Amino acid sequence: MTRNARRSRLNRRQTEILARVESLGFVTIESMAEEFDVSAQTVRRDIILLSDAGLLQRFHGGAGIGSGGIGATETVRLDHEHKRGVAIDEKQRVAEMAADLLPEGASLFVDVGTTCEITAIALNRRPGFRIFTNSMRVALAFDPAAHDVNVLGRKVEGRDGSLVGEEIMLSLAALRVDCALIGCSAVDVDGRVMDFDLSKIAVKKAAMNAATRKFLIATPSKFGRTALSAFADVSDFDAVIDGTDVPRAPYSPSKA
Repeated sequence: MTRNARRSRLNRRQTEILARVESLGFVTIESMAEEFDVSAQTVRRDIILLSDAGLLQRFHGGAGIGSGGIGATETVRLDHEHKRGVAIDEKQRVAEMAADLLPEGASLFVDVGTTCEITAIALNRRPGFRIFTNSMRVALAFDPAAHDVNVLGRKVEGRDGSLVGEEIMLSLAALRVDCALIGCSAVDVDGRVMDFDLSKIAVKKAAMNAATRKFLIATPSKFGRTALSAFADVSDFDAVIDGTDVPRAPYSPSKA
């Protein structure tokens, strides 16, 4: 069945939800429930139907444009394999700067995402770190003979190998690490650090609370953009590592 044929089977509300996604790049269940004056469960069922039809992509708390969607904006989440090939040189500079900055033998939380994965590869060249992560890909970048590698969580979600679940939050609440390396989807013009996935945002916040020092790792292309939800401000970090300058705090987003 063609995409147009699948669209023709939608009711008016589902058609409007899909139009919002194609226009904005993403929507939340809460905002759609309020706009159409229906329950969150009703919107959730609509999004499931639209996702099953291949018309959009579900994520925790909402939906975004799927791989076959149209009208995508820069705020739409890219497929993980696509992301791995984007801004490789920028990510490598961020990774090398982070690896040089962190103290030998430190305990580290390393976040999910392709920039964090490349940073993990750079960190692996230095021995003796104690690593905590909710990313299978990050964990596999470290040689367990040279590092103490701890994977948080049980359930793997998505192609990026990230793990989710209450176990991660409980583990982080009981931990104290020297440094947390936190990734993001965007940093807006007001310096708000943002991401699309609410379940990952919860982990980022918990990791920041568990860390003595907090570092934001983000390529310059992440600045001046927006995503679904803000989880921190650049001023909440000890330094921002974007590969363009010596890390420092406070950080001025306007320089990116």
